Amino acid sequence: MDSCEVPDWSIYLTPGAIERQLGLFCLGAGEQTHGSENTRERALGCHALVWLKEGRGQLLHGPDRHLHEVRAPTMLWLFPGVLHGYQPTTRWRQAWTLFSGSAVDALTTLGHLDVSRPVRRFADPRPIDRAFSRLLRVSTQHNPVQLTGALYDVIAAATTTTGDDVATQLAELASTPMSVQAYASELGLTVKELRDAVRRTTGSTPHELVLTTRLSNAKVLLAEEDLPVAAVARRVGYDDPAYFTRLFTARVGMSPGAFRRSGSLSGRISSL
Repeated sequence: MDSCEVPDWSIYLTPGAIERQLGLFCLGAGEQTHGSENTRERALGCHALVWLKEGRGQLLHGPDRHLHEVRAPTMLWLFPGVLHGYQPTTRWRQAWTLFSGSAVDALTTLGHLDVSRPVRRFADPRPIDRAFSRLLRVSTQHNPVQLTGALYDVIAAATTTTGDDVATQLAELASTPMSVQAYASELGLTVKELRDAVRRTTGSTPHELVLTTRLSNAKVLLAEEDLPVAAVARRVGYDDPAYFTRLFTARVGMSPGAFRRSGSLSGRISSL
């Protein structure tokens, strides 16, 4: 073995009841090297992420035993009860983690856990390398909050897609009153493409993203500026201040004026 190579290692964890209430918890982590021999086919009882740092080959995945081409840097997404096996054609160096928890349902809805996409390649592996290195480090430190945070970081880094950019661009346009069709045209997309991209990233619709972005922007203006409510309404995309006030009150649970009196921690417009 190369003297600079990290030796194989693993840790398996048994989260207690309080740790499980965090919603996402690590069950194991480690690093290992495979030769070019095929591994045993099996199905896990939990979710797993396998970060292939070096090597190439195939991943056998699913009941139809479909073979997916694999070449580092690649993340393999393994799902509970789904058959998988590795078929390396070269030496295969990987980091891995096992996880579970009630949060996997929300992560699935948001598109972060997608059984139809078990293999994802990355042109720039550095963000995932950093996130996975942190996860491996904190997995041995008996700090469940940091470990849960590290798991979320790895999942988020490994599922950054063009949909993220679409949602960001739509949010930047939110204060300009337009129809969903007009927003899609502005972004060079069809309405379906816009809806699909936003749903993959946020789990909601373009209309809902625009609405929540406007309300969030309104909160900033109310808390940090001295603008009249009507001016705030216009700034975030509503010509009718009465409608804006009704919408804000229904969604936030208090009127714009009440939020202004209680919503800032800056000290400038705070009743605290």
